[in-house]
Amino acid sequence: MDEELYSRQLYVLGLPAMERIQGAKVLLSGLRGLGAEVAKNLVLMGIGSLTLHDPHPTCWPDLAAQFFLSEQDLGRSRAEASQELLAKLNEAVQVCVHTGDITEDLVLHFQVVVLTASKLEEQLEVDTFCRKHGVHFLVADTRGLVQLFCDFGKDFTVQDPTEAEPLTAAIQHISQGSPGILTLREQADAHHFHNGDLVTFSGIEGMVELNNCVPRSVQVQEDRTLKIGDTTTFSRYLRGGVITEVKKPKTVSHEPLDIALLQPRVVAQSSQEVRRAHCLHQAFRALHKFQELSGRPPKPWDPVDAEMVVDLARALEPLKGAEGEPLEEQLDEVLVRTVALSSAGGLSPMAAILGAVAAQEVLKAISRKFMPLDQWLYFDALDCLPEDGESSPNPGDYAPRGCRYDGQIAVFGAGFQEKLSHKHYLLVGAGAIGCELLKGFALVGLGAGGSGGVTVADMDHVERSNLSRQFLFRPQDIGRPKAEVAAEAARRLNSDLIVTPLTYQLDPTTEHIYGDKFFSSVDGVAAALDSFQARRYVAARCTHYLKPLLEAGTKGTWGSACVFVPYLTEGYRAPASAAASEDTSYPICTIRHFPSTVEHTLQWARDEFEGLFRLSAETINRHQQALTRPADLDGPQMLTLPQVVLGVLKERPQTWRDCVVWALGHWQLRFHYGIKQLLRHFPPDKALEDGTPFWLGPRQCPQPLEFDASQDVHLLFVLSAANLYAQMHGLPGSPDQTALKGLLKLLPLPDPQDLAPIFANDLELSLASAEFGPEQLKKLHEALETWSMGAPLEPLIFEKDNDSNFHVDFVVTAASLRAQNYGIPPANRAKSKQIVGRIIPAIATTTAAVAGLVGLELYKLVGEPRPLSAFRHSYLHLAENYFSRWVPRAPDIQKFHDLKWTCWDRLEVPAGQHKRTLESLLAHLQELHGLRVRMLLHGPALLYSAGWSPEKQAHHLSLRVTDLVQQVTGRAPEPGQRVLVLELSFEGEEEDTAFPPLHYEL
Repeated sequence: MDEELYSRQLYVLGLPAMERIQGAKVLLSGLRGLGAEVAKNLVLMGIGSLTLHDPHPTCWPDLAAQFFLSEQDLGRSRAEASQELLAKLNEAVQVCVHTGDITEDLVLHFQVVVLTASKLEEQLEVDTFCRKHGVHFLVADTRGLVQLFCDFGKDFTVQDPTEAEPLTAAIQHISQGSPGILTLREQADAHHFHNGDLVTFSGIEGMVELNNCVPRSVQVQEDRTLKIGDTTTFSRYLRGGVITEVKKPKTVSHEPLDIALLQPRVVAQSSQEVRRAHCLHQAFRALHKFQELSGRPPKPWDPVDAEMVVDLARALEPLKGAEGEPLEEQLDEVLVRTVALSSAGGLSPMAAILGAVAAQEVLKAISRKFMPLDQWLYFDALDCLPEDGESSPNPGDYAPRGCRYDGQIAVFGAGFQEKLSHKHYLLVGAGAIGCELLKGFALVGLGAGGSGGVTVADMDHVERSNLSRQFLFRPQDIGRPKAEVAAEAARRLNSDLIVTPLTYQLDPTTEHIYGDKFFSSVDGVAAALDSFQARRYVAARCTHYLKPLLEAGTKGTWGSACVFVPYLTEGYRAPASAAASEDTSYPICTIRHFPSTVEHTLQWARDEFEGLFRLSAETINRHQQALTRPADLDGPQMLTLPQVVLGVLKERPQTWRDCVVWALGHWQLRFHYGIKQLLRHFPPDKALEDGTPFWLGPRQCPQPLEFDASQDVHLLFVLSAANLYAQMHGLPGSPDQTALKGLLKLLPLPDPQDLAPIFANDLELSLASAEFGPEQLKKLHEALETWSMGAPLEPLIFEKDNDSNFHVDFVVTAASLRAQNYGIPPANRAKSKQIVGRIIPAIATTTAAVAGLVGLELYKLVGEPRPLSAFRHSYLHLAENYFSRWVPRAPDIQKFHDLKWTCWDRLEVPAGQHKRTLESLLAHLQELHGLRVRMLLHGPALLYSAGWSPEKQAHHLSLRVTDLVQQVTGRAPEPGQRVLVLELSFEGEEEDTAFPPLHYEL
């Protein structure tokens, strides 16, 4: 398993599921746009082998959504033309082509068979083969809208039905009795358990009979304790341990296609959605019947063909309910007619959405992780079409042009395509979602005309972990700027695409680059960012420049896509809980001395890395550059340096052995001596003034550890710490654990007298400061002078994605040992790496799906303005088959006296009046709105306050606004800057009133 390549995906699927996926064989028939999306996702995610089947020749409409094909492939077999580029996505996946028919013998060689763009007769035949031999079967099709069918057989067991990790909680106490009563360390954790949940236990001291026991059922009591069954004969509980939920497998049963056609079970969130899905089901059946009778699909926007499809739908046998009863549902003929009119097209966003869902279902079949669809999924985006009542389309505008956009023209027309090609969009972020968006922009032809274009902004560089999700990158691109690589790849997809890469991030420091002139040339912004802080900033720029914003995000199999249109929709607001999670911080005292969670121990270990291997090196290097002499340092700074640099050594390390001595000393300091000293000041029996035990609840009494080189965690800590210390000092290290064990046998444990002065500074509550007298300070000054005389040290920058540099090893082992000190269940390496690196779980399927959803909203921003009812926010959860789309809210209207505004409004002082004094500006505002200004700011700079003295007010009021801003801020307006943005507050306002900004045009 290449854990670096699949690191983000492993956090979604887990190792057992990934191992099953890597051994799977899949047959995919149909390589138009939808088939290409399914294939791309499966190869990126690392299935064992993929066999392609599509003998049909490449034609112009294919190029609207099939990104493995180009004009040079016209006439070639779609499967053969796609194979080479597909194989380059992931060298570990075997990609081959089958040129014959799909037979029963062929099906035997695969675990999953997927048909796309197939006839109903073929679907029925292949499903029969698959059910007979226990092969999982899927049908996927796009005809302007999408259809997906799954048949995983009669009894399909899902081993892990949900994406959520098993519940875990730290144990406070377990009683002996029948039943035994378990008290959780954090009582709030009890709310997550439910009666009947199965659990097991680990890490318990004393009542060891429970460790790794057969799963037990729990009962939750009113006092938040848990009944866990009979513990009468077990040993007495001493300390520690964790309770872990055991997930229950679920079994589902699917009907074969011939039955499911008349008795469809559809994925829907409401009865209204069920009725619509049933109508779309009948529309697909009628389209199959039309093709059977006519030998072709309906022509684009041909009213005669569309009416024939409606007639065929009317004549179909009625659908049946779960018990076989006929469904009394009236056919929505308008819906069927609209489907028929637009069914000849092939749209890249629709292929992306269905290709993502279909690929996820393939993974479910292979890995038995997450619940499969039950059994039909219908998804339509007819909201992308013009509103009802608009002028009837001219079929000639939708006829093929013999160009790469024919599939899209068949739905929206040639006029729409021309407008789309002249749009200019800014894409912020060229990561996983950004690559999918850029691919979509190339396929739809956004900015492929003379005056259009796409600008891609991203400051990051390609890393190996990107390759399993970021479609435009290849191994040879590692280390190059993402924006440049993505731009080059997009041009290969569509040579007409005008794409400009920029390697500057979008933030307040680059507003001279992404300023007034830049945004005046942009029609809209697409944001593919991985932090809410960055999203808020980009959204604020869109509000400032009145540009529509398309925004998407993912976490595992969760995904969202949103659209924000000036004056029409609400503005962007980050989810409060998600935004707060980015800024999670813990009290320093908790991290250093009283941890209670694995997150605390990992934060402590991460801080250790920074202090030991980066900050100390930077500080000593500054001394060497004569910026600061050691003798001039104040006490706290002086006390920090010996702790992190000197350790138990008397002089600068010269050999690998010296580094090991230092690392062993640091182990003893942190996990033995330091804990003993803490307990000296806070004994286990310490009580507060009211008699409450000091060590109670989340505050766990620690225990010192005894160093034992035979324990892997102990040894790996010393190995990683010594290697990092060597790297920092420019010395050779060693990965040899056997040799290290031998060396450690020869080394004595450090003398506590050498550790005492180091620890004295570490306990920040001045608990041991008396031990650090003038004599010790003098010796430390001398040692530091000696230390600073050598070559500059190498500050180490933490890198989470390199498993050979000992960075993650150090943090994981340090946190694990810290957890042992405090009886906290440690996290495994993968979980620790995720928490410390703030890694967001990610998978190619969700990424592709949200990019497709964004593409649908892009269509609505082309041409004439659309009403609010046309737009959609979207939310999906592929693991649990949840799909939701809804109309955005209109912006809130705020009011103060006679002034009304929304988040999109601003007060404006037109150009030509830039010579105004502040006094005339305030008078203008009072005359215009009848309001007296209380305060006026430019950013954080205060330009005016009604609370100032009359003299200060008079001085500021007499100045021109531009001169005043320059005087107060010390900065003149940037060249090309068109407005000054001023913030206002008025007399009589309430504190939480947020007035629209004042745009003072220059």
